[in-house]
Amino acid sequence: MYIILKNSKQFLEPRALGAAAAASSMAPSVQFSPAQRSLFDEPLAIAVQGLCPQQEVTLRLSLQDEGGELFQSCARYQAGSSGELDLTRSPALPGLGGSFSGLEPMGLFWSLQPQKPFRRLVKRDVESPFCLELEVFEGHGPLPSRLLARGAHERGFLRDGVRRIPVREGRIRATLFLPPEDGPFPGIIDIYGTGGGLPEYRASLLANHGFATLALAYYGYEDLPKDMKEFHLEYFEEAVNYMLQHSQVKGPGIGLLGISKGGDLCISMASFLKGITATVTINGSVANVGAVLRYKDITIPPLGINWKRIKIDKSGIADIVDVLNNPLEGPDRQSFIPLEKAEGHFLFIVGKDDHNWKSEFFATEASNRLQAHGKEKPVIVCYPGAGHYIEPPFSPMCSASMHLLVGNPVIWGGEPKAHSVAQVDAWQKIQAFFHKHLSGKQCVTGKL
Repeated sequence: MYIILKNSKQFLEPRALGAAAAASSMAPSVQFSPAQRSLFDEPLAIAVQGLCPQQEVTLRLSLQDEGGELFQSCARYQAGSSGELDLTRSPALPGLGGSFSGLEPMGLFWSLQPQKPFRRLVKRDVESPFCLELEVFEGHGPLPSRLLARGAHERGFLRDGVRRIPVREGRIRATLFLPPEDGPFPGIIDIYGTGGGLPEYRASLLANHGFATLALAYYGYEDLPKDMKEFHLEYFEEAVNYMLQHSQVKGPGIGLLGISKGGDLCISMASFLKGITATVTINGSVANVGAVLRYKDITIPPLGINWKRIKIDKSGIADIVDVLNNPLEGPDRQSFIPLEKAEGHFLFIVGKDDHNWKSEFFATEASNRLQAHGKEKPVIVCYPGAGHYIEPPFSPMCSASMHLLVGNPVIWGGEPKAHSVAQVDAWQKIQAFFHKHLSGKQCVTGKL
């Protein structure tokens, strides 16, 4: 027996009719799992209950960062025959002005976009969560339409028991994150790029996964140098020795993780300093970039720049991918970091659409140099469609923002969907690499 709903061509079995009647009798509501709070790098299940059968709705996710900047995304959906919408099973509908389409349970997160141009979502205070608001609107028309339901959820950066310890020893300006369990733990130093300051969000998330992680500032923070003119590797050596001597850090060596400028700093540390077992760079350079680097009696000049190779589009956004000189040619060869001196293992994470610089070229030349000196071939993982800022999972892709050294908005590259896939996979591979080389554990997830 089948029943046709009035003003509808849909056929319902009797048991589905009962579910539809129950759904239409209750007010729509948003359901999250976990219910109230989840970690930023964890998947979050979203469902809407109490809708009418086959009802068309628009979901909008909103997040406000600590600076008051608003980030939003939206997608168009259609409820099922029972009046429930489950984002793990229901695809976002294409061609209706949404931020994405297809079956993307976390699409509302990775497609978040700033409402003002050239803003990048960065967590400043990891001890407080991001507060999200999910709104369910009637129909597929322009927003706002009639609001059917609203839900709130927190995305945190520290799981219960993780310890956040400010470090001000000697010249070191850093924050150490320790897992809640009994140590010692595999240790990692985490270094960011030319933005300066002390970003802690990636380090805090790594501590959730069992790593003692030191988020290390190196300029533009407290009494550290105010700009990028000259760096001394002795400062970074202090941080390495701090970790090697810490009672909660498992030896005999530690890991390094760096993105962008932080990547070439990590390669320099691995090349000249003792106690480095594993180094991961995310879209890093194999040449010293942006500032003179000194260590004892060694000086590595920055790679040359030709600003005539910069391209500016009609909206004023710069493409700087061709600006750096080739570190294999002429005097610029002095900027090539002698990574053949390193004793540890390397993993290069590469976004093939990186527009900050030619990350794939740098990774390939690093591999060539290591193998030419009889060293272990590094692991290189390339992600088509991924841009420069490969961040922890579900971070929204930043397509363009201000570059402090350029003084102009620059394009970072990437296609949102492919970039999101890369972030999830890279996060697993980074952890697997560190577990393998720092604690001797083989991880099935993210296996290299």
